[in-house]
Amino acid sequence: MAEFDIDDDLVRKLSALLDETGLTEIEYADGERRIRVCKTAQTVIAAPQVAPTAAVEDASSASDEPGSLADHPGAVTAPMVGTAYTAPEPGADPFVSVGDAVSAGQTLLLIEAMKTFNPIRSPRAGKIARILVGDATPVEYGEVLIVLE
Repeated sequence: MAEFDIDDDLVRKLSALLDETGLTEIEYADGERRIRVCKTAQTVIAAPQVAPTAAVEDASSASDEPGSLADHPGAVTAPMVGTAYTAPEPGADPFVSVGDAVSAGQTLLLIEAMKTFNPIRSPRAGKIARILVGDATPVEYGEVLIVLE
């Protein structure tokens, strides 16, 4: 088995770069030599839920069990843990409202995770039946965000 010299300074620089950029892993290659530095995931505790905004469905239609919404063929779920935003910036009109017709690939909302805003796009054309999250609401992986008809 061949000896492998570890360049401590390079590892430290790559680790500092992870901290600066918010990345979780980075790989550096120089010829045959490759160095990969990874951070382990940290446990995130969700903040308390904020009061629902007008964009969220009313309480009378929220009587469905959460499990049944997850099984709905038009359920759009969170692909990651983060904070959901219904508008592109504070004070702007929301991306979509209940009753809006949407096309496949249209941005429905944003989820911010690790200082990156990720657009959540409509998987198909349809009509917005329910919006289950308010603006700046913490969301969990797999949580139903929007229901399409």
